[in-house]
Amino acid sequence: MRKIKIIGEFKEFAMRGNFIDMAVGVTVGGAFGRIVTSLVNDVVMPVISAMTGRVDLANLAFTIALADKDGGPIIINYGMFLQNILDFLIIAVCVFLVVKMINVFRRKQEKKPEAAPPAQEKLLTEIRDILKNGK
Repeated sequence: MRKIKIIGEFKEFAMRGNFIDMAVGVTVGGAFGRIVTSLVNDVVMPVISAMTGRVDLANLAFTIALADKDGGPIIINYGMFLQNILDFLIIAVCVFLVVKMINVFRRKQEKKPEAAPPAQEKLLTEIRDILKNGK
């Protein structure tokens, strides 16, 4: 009986609009992240490499002379860190532009002039105003 109750609660939770919206957002966000990563790796980074003399940002590293427990050198891959920062900045700019575009469309919808009220409603408004002023 308890197992059926938990399944029912999960079904109720999963069918809420917010949960479904969040799942769609995570899925689209993951795909968007892969697109931006491809943009950075396949478009932006080759241009940066060409401008900086063929430096590949992702391969930049600093080797410490100390050895780890396996006897190999300790390597700090700061190039990958810089690459991830660049990915983040591009994603942030893209999300900002999408939100800005949505806000522009919302403002245009809000600025639409209201249609003139029907004649009957206009007449009732005039009667209300006359009664209110006591004329």
